[in-house]
Formats: sequence, C-alpha cells, structure tokens
Amino acid sequence: MKDLLFMLADLWMIFAGFYFGWKFIRRYGNYLLGLEWMIVATSGSNFLLWALLGGDESSPLYSIAYFFDAFSRSVGITLILVMGLMRVTHRYKPSVAVDVGVFALAAAAGLYLQQFRADQLHLGPATFYVVVNVLTTAFLAYFVWRLWRIGAKKQAVSAALVTIAGSVIAITYDFFPLAGDDAHRTLFYSAALATWGFQMFVYYFAYRALHDHNAAAPAERVSGQRSAAYARKDR
Repeated sequence: MKDLLFMLADLWMIFAGFYFGWKFIRRYGNYLLGLEWMIVATSGSNFLLWALLGGDESSPLYSIAYFFDAFSRSVGITLILVMGLMRVTHRYKPSVAVDVGVFALAAAAGLYLQQFRADQLHLGPATFYVVVNVLTTAFLAYFVWRLWRIGAKKQAVSAALVTIAGSVIAITYDFFPLAGDDAHRTLFYSAALATWGFQMFVYYFAYRALHDHNAAAPAERVSGQRSAAYARKDR
C-alpha cells in the first residue's frame, strides 16, 4: 500500500509538472515557470524509474535524483518561482540572458548541494533550504494577498493552503523524519510528491487569475476614460 501511494503521488507530480509547465510556456510565454515545472516533472520521472528498477543506491539514477532535488529546493522552487510569478504581480519580464543565468545558477547549486545526502543531517545545507523556503513563503503570502484583493478568493485560499503544506514539507524534510517511516522514507516522499504536484497545479490557476485580471485592467481603464470624456462633452 505504501509503495502504491508513492507511485500515485509521483505520477500525479509528473503529470502536473509536464502538463502545466507546457501550458505556462504555450499560453503565457513564461519560460521560468514552464521549464521549472518540467524540471520537477523530469525529476519525478527519474525518481519513479529508479524506484521501479529496484531502488539501488549505487545507481546513477540515485545521484541524478539528488541533483534534481537540490536544483529545485535551492533555486528552482524558490528564486525561479518568485521571478516567474513576478510576471503577474509586478509585470516583470526578465531578458533571455537572465533566464539562462538563473537556470545556470540552479544547476551549479544542484551540482554542489547534491553531495549532501539524506543518510545523515547536514546542518548547513538543511538550514539553507529552510531559509530560502521561508523567504519564498513570504513572497507567496504577498501573492495570496494579491489574489484575495482582486476577488479570486478560491485561488487565494488554495494557494495559501498548498504554500503552508509546502513549508511543512520543507521543514520536515531534513529535521523531522516521520515516525514509523521506512528506511527509504516512503511515507514522507509520498506526501512530498503529492504536495509538490498540488503546488504546481494550484499556482498555475492562481497565476491565470492574476494574468486575466491584469489583461482586463487596461481595457477597463480605457472604457472609464471614454465614459468620462463623453460625460464632459454632454456637459
């Protein structure tokens, strides 16, 4: 049953990453979020393949899994996520050079941090992961507030809940192993994979709500200006 839950959670995350990642790119031209979503899905695919092949810790897939994990926990679902969401919160659109640079930074962080494996607590990297998550959560709280302010209350509540769940996973990851879990932390990873999948799912629709609001705002302003002009002419 635990293995089945793990597989279902991983498949859900893989689907959410590839599907909504592609929609970010195709519909909004947001390569930061689109590619990061797909990288998370690729990480899940690698993790699933490793598990299906027996979960051998000497396998190259095991090292690749740690690279992807460090990639997203350090820069991907932190800095890249914030920069991608700033497209709808601050109308920020980075240059291609910035896009390439931030992914290169994430790759460098992943290559360095993947050496700190979960078989023991590495206080420095573990603390770093929690700190960057807290900083990201602060921005996501602002993101939720923006959603609530425009009346997208369902998206705001959903984004708040998955953000809280993601923070719990981030804190639990290194510092608080689940009691009764097995050596491979199957229960924890099942919860983590499901949470990350729901984050990608919810953040996409939250992004869409803010994007649609921003797109409608200029038209509303123009309409208001025309109405004011007609009112002045009537006088």
